[in-house]
Amino acid sequence: MEEEFEFGFTEDPKFSVERYEEMIRNHDQYFFDAQAFENIIDYYIEKNDPSKALQVAEYARNQHPFAAVFLIKQAQLLVVGNKVPEAFAALEKAAMLEASDADIYIIRGNMYESMERFSEALENYEKALELAEETDEILLHIAYVYQNMGDYDTAVSYLKLCLKQNMENQDALYELAFCYDVMDNQQESVQFYQQYIDNEPYSYAAWYNLGNAYTKLSLFEKAIDAYDYAILIKDSFASAYFNKGNALVNLEKYAEAIEVYRHTFEYEQPNADTYCAIGECYEKLEQMDDARAFYKKSVKMDPKLADAWFGIGVTLDFEERYFEALHFYKKALDLDIANADYWFAIADAEYKLGHMDEAEQAYEKVVELNPLDIDAWLDYSSILYEQQRLGGAIEIISQAIKNNPEAAELYYRMVAYLFAKGEYNEALSQLEMALTSDPDKHYILFDYLPQLQTNKVIVDIINRYTK
Repeated sequence: MEEEFEFGFTEDPKFSVERYEEMIRNHDQYFFDAQAFENIIDYYIEKNDPSKALQVAEYARNQHPFAAVFLIKQAQLLVVGNKVPEAFAALEKAAMLEASDADIYIIRGNMYESMERFSEALENYEKALELAEETDEILLHIAYVYQNMGDYDTAVSYLKLCLKQNMENQDALYELAFCYDVMDNQQESVQFYQQYIDNEPYSYAAWYNLGNAYTKLSLFEKAIDAYDYAILIKDSFASAYFNKGNALVNLEKYAEAIEVYRHTFEYEQPNADTYCAIGECYEKLEQMDDARAFYKKSVKMDPKLADAWFGIGVTLDFEERYFEALHFYKKALDLDIANADYWFAIADAEYKLGHMDEAEQAYEKVVELNPLDIDAWLDYSSILYEQQRLGGAIEIISQAIKNNPEAAELYYRMVAYLFAKGEYNEALSQLEMALTSDPDKHYILFDYLPQLQTNKVIVDIINRYTK
């Protein structure tokens, strides 16, 4: 007859694990109380060995057939192994033994949530709310479900409830920022985080999210102050340094931004985005060798980062190495084919290389992707004008005006083209429209056709609007 030993909850958890492993080795049968079994299961979960943990749960169920806790643990582990029907069955049995255990409904809610059966998920989470002592995580899950359903207003109200219960729930703070972002409601976001900080002045996450909300409102000075507080509370907060760097870039404080970006390397591994951001700062400071060095570090780390390939092209373009620049612009374009800025740079480089057909095709792509880019329309029409294709240039500017009826620059350029074509009456009528739109920009006309400065009719019309 096998000898039975009993191990209880007074034992050290490590001792329970050793005894359990000894039992398995010896093909023996020891008795463990429920707490000891829980400790053993948790040990294997922490060791990331769910199959062993599941084996223990099975043993535990045999020795403690009326303890719902082992069915619940079993369900959790079955979910990890993607055995959803078995997990549902285990929870069903657990509910028959102890229907008031909140974990049954939380796990069931999780499963329904991942299956996108949202109403059933909510039903289970609501049941869990009635039964659980601590509910902030359940409220957070309910908020996730409403986010997945696209109901961000309700998600916000549950996130606020969650934070009311646990002011330190970091996930809820970040999710709230995400919801306000999707709703494009940064004003309310700022108000919420300010109130939150009044109660919790040392919450680095709240200061960080306040900084992000200010950034989205283009209040960069205030954003920097908020990031500084976040860094003061948690000096290893790499994301706060990175976002502070971005805010400094928006204020055109590029040298300061470089220093702040470099700080992130003290607290986390350098990454491609940060290298790229530093490269861009050096580019703005016209230190092209440094810029190119950082862009190269960036693409070495992440060959799919289109902006970094593009940045290398920009540095070469600046040095009038257009043919080389074109190579890197095209690498960026391969990764992001619908990027109007990349097409614009390609068009400009092709033009500078004297490849008029290629430049024209690229400009056509720019205005197709971004019909509000006035500079692109002007450059596109210029190429045709330079080739004496006046009809084509006028047609392009007509399309540009249709898309940008408020842009005075387009009307002034139209006047120049119409004069060049000899269509004086139409030119004067367009001039009136340009002057009505923005009289101060009439210099554009003279920049393009300096000879018009001596044309008395034109000068008289301009004087009527500008004096």
